[in-house]
Amino acid sequence: MKSLYSIGLLIVSNIFMTLAWYGHLQLKSYPFIAKLSLFGIIMLSWGLAFFEYVFQVPANRIGSNETGGPFTLFELKTIQEAVSLTVFTLITIYFFKTDKLAWNHLVGFAFMVIAVFFIFKKW
Repeated sequence: MKSLYSIGLLIVSNIFMTLAWYGHLQLKSYPFIAKLSLFGIIMLSWGLAFFEYVFQVPANRIGSNETGGPFTLFELKTIQEAVSLTVFTLITIYFFKTDKLAWNHLVGFAFMVIAVFFIFKKW
């Protein structure tokens, strides 16, 4: 069950991360945000990033085998990267609607799946 909690929290964390890192690029149509200075955008992004950490830190503590969870640090990082790419892709395609998913992206994701296999394989 800890693995599901950890992964679920990582998903929520990465939604906030994606919005903090890239969301401001998509909000040009909102006059208030379009008028913000770079400093204002940084503050807005930091505000969102706060919530990223609110979910990221518990995800890692619950998931880490150092604190009673099922995952090693390498496994946690691999899960985080896979979740990050998945969340980013879904938000970019369905929410931002600025890019299209191409075959080379799918090939790259396939290699990521292979990487996950190798990280989790107990040799």
